[in-house]
Amino acid sequence: MTEMPDMSAANRYLKKDPDWWRGAVIYQIYPRSFQDSNGDGVGDLLGIAQRLPYVASLGVDAVWISPFFRSPMHDFGYDVSDYCDVDPMFGTLSDFDEVIHSAHMLGLKVLMDLVMSHSSIEHPWFRESRSSRDNPRANWYVWADAKPDGTPPNNWLSIFGGSSWQWDPTRCQYYLHNFLTEQPDMNFHEPALQDALLDVAKFWLDRGVDGFRLDTVNFYTHDKQLRDNPPLAPEERNPITAPAVNPYTWQNHLYDKTQPENLDFLARLRALMNGYDAAAVGEIGEDQRGLEVLGDYTRGDKHLHMSYAFELLSDHAPTAAYIKQVMDDVEEKAPGGWACWAFSNHDVVRHITRWNIPEEAARLYMTLMMCLRGSACLYQGEELGLPEAVLSFEDIQDPYGKRFWPAFKGRDGSRTPMVWDGNALNGGFSSNMKPWLPVSHDHLSRTVADQEKDPLAMLHHYRRAIAFRHSHAALKTGAISEVCCEGTVLTFRRCLDREELFCAFNIGDAPVTIEAPAGRWHQVGGELGSAGPAPDGKLHFGRWQPVLALKQ
Repeated sequence: MTEMPDMSAANRYLKKDPDWWRGAVIYQIYPRSFQDSNGDGVGDLLGIAQRLPYVASLGVDAVWISPFFRSPMHDFGYDVSDYCDVDPMFGTLSDFDEVIHSAHMLGLKVLMDLVMSHSSIEHPWFRESRSSRDNPRANWYVWADAKPDGTPPNNWLSIFGGSSWQWDPTRCQYYLHNFLTEQPDMNFHEPALQDALLDVAKFWLDRGVDGFRLDTVNFYTHDKQLRDNPPLAPEERNPITAPAVNPYTWQNHLYDKTQPENLDFLARLRALMNGYDAAAVGEIGEDQRGLEVLGDYTRGDKHLHMSYAFELLSDHAPTAAYIKQVMDDVEEKAPGGWACWAFSNHDVVRHITRWNIPEEAARLYMTLMMCLRGSACLYQGEELGLPEAVLSFEDIQDPYGKRFWPAFKGRDGSRTPMVWDGNALNGGFSSNMKPWLPVSHDHLSRTVADQEKDPLAMLHHYRRAIAFRHSHAALKTGAISEVCCEGTVLTFRRCLDREELFCAFNIGDAPVTIEAPAGRWHQVGGELGSAGPAPDGKLHFGRWQPVLALKQ
């Protein structure tokens, strides 16, 4: 372990604001695929540091960096074998210090992906835990005896397929794994385990991180009684956390996750973070009660700051009616909560492909996201309008894709390397002839270099939309009200103090006209293609067009 760096010089470039996360725009970096600095075909931390000026140029507030801990890489870093070190594949602790320093000098906060619900099977804690039933860490993982017939303790299923219980011949017990068998679940009912994980968080906070994206945060605790999950009727199934072809979606997951004791640990974590002005966004994987849990976890100031919301990561392009329903549900089921909205990430098909939408629709959706109440998370490459990459089975690395191919092709299509320059090998990602995933040929016509030269490119639209959000305090932290849907048009107001914005979006491919709001309004957002109130008292929308207006 290296000596803790002095971050005071870089920290002076960041505003001291404990509420910096409210309304923030966060850019997700998947380190394996962002920039390879040493030519081994895999992205790394120094590559991230090299590209941070580009990220800062987007106008975002923070970066979320997916896991770079030491790991056997069964799940590409989400199986951690050492929480306080960097995997050599990505560099060193000193390299991460450089990322922190560079980000802070550029005015960017840094959130790291902290995976605490499970570790790697190769973590020393698990090796000790499985060695006997009476060692000091015997209770740090979830162990249970078999039923009298030798079958698993209950009917809980793994997101990656099959039973979530794996037999261990050393302890002659089953251990719980909600994901891969190589990812045993930790036992958060054990106080010593909680203390150890809080020490991990403190290690990185002392190193200068500004907070955490908490992976699968509602999976931390389980039902002590190990009760069976009840079944769901086919019409009740809501495949958000797993694809429909996975029978995981056939259960109502009442007992294997989202237990009330989880809030007690989150309160301890929040108390630690408060001393650092740090923030946490939790990933809540919950098919049946997602928004209720979002409210429980983010309401007030004792638990999470914000929750990564799945409602706009849906398989179908959100209609005006759907978005209104989501906003209404947030108001009803999560009052006082704070969502972090996203369209794409490293676990889902990129939204350009998933929703099968034209580029003009993608522009409108980005403008819409920047006007919604909550924070926002962008995934690397979506600002370029990248579609999902098409890979052959031979190129697939994701164990999830290998398990369910071809009905579900895994997550690698959203994880292919970032494309920087079409004239460079591998789009400028790596000098290695064979990167860890192939660069998509379809992406090479949408590189950063090409789009920088084209003022009409998607990249510049993202910059303009982010700048528009930051130029209006009401869009960052103001209230949302009067959410309405009229055909394909969604309308709402954002208000803070004396600033009031009227936001309307034609989420459709045909022109439409509606009545303009009463009062005097001044058109804004012209750089985003916004129309304005017409002299006839109407709002005339083109296809996929917004109307944005400021009350005079």
